[in-house]
Amino acid sequence: MTAGPAFRAADALAAVDPVVHSLIGRYGPPRLGGRTPAHQRFAVLARAICYQQLAGKAAAAIHGRFVAAVGGEVTAASVLATPTAALRGAGLSTAKTAAIADLAQKVADGRVSLERIGRLSDEEVVDHLIQVRGIGRWTAEMFLLGTLGRLDVWPVGDYGVRAGFASAWGLPEIPTPADLLERGEVFRPYRSIVAWYCWRVVDNPVPVT
Repeated sequence: MTAGPAFRAADALAAVDPVVHSLIGRYGPPRLGGRTPAHQRFAVLARAICYQQLAGKAAAAIHGRFVAAVGGEVTAASVLATPTAALRGAGLSTAKTAAIADLAQKVADGRVSLERIGRLSDEEVVDHLIQVRGIGRWTAEMFLLGTLGRLDVWPVGDYGVRAGFASAWGLPEIPTPADLLERGEVFRPYRSIVAWYCWRVVDNPVPVT
């Protein structure tokens, strides 16, 4: 397998777990994103808020109009300089408009530091982000995994992870978050890799042997 932190982590898991070994054979090496530069992290979080509870095409259209409304560059400053009516006119709900504005205000006044957030532990990152209106644990965990490139994120609240795990490991029913949390202990410190494969199983349910 090609060198790289995620690939080496998958190799380590495959050596001790036959299901992971089979998943790698079916879906190839994990393709986790690398660390996103600090200046792009605000835009990542704003996009995550835009996409919450929406189907892909509808979310993409609203996000595109939102980016245009703030002048093409999504930053805390550009959001704060944009009238609320313009954000609502892009298709954002009242709640999402308030959430993005709250994120912008907290970044601008320093209560949320996206420049330094990479220095925090996983749980500290979650605690730091959920102070923002509209950002819950799941969004924070996706930020950890996809934006900060953390290798030991285990989003047990994600239904896709639970369903994919049940299918891949041949469980009779989908585990509860508490059950999956316990089952995930054996995969430390590389639980992000297992989560990634669980999503692949749901997206492309190839029988695993």
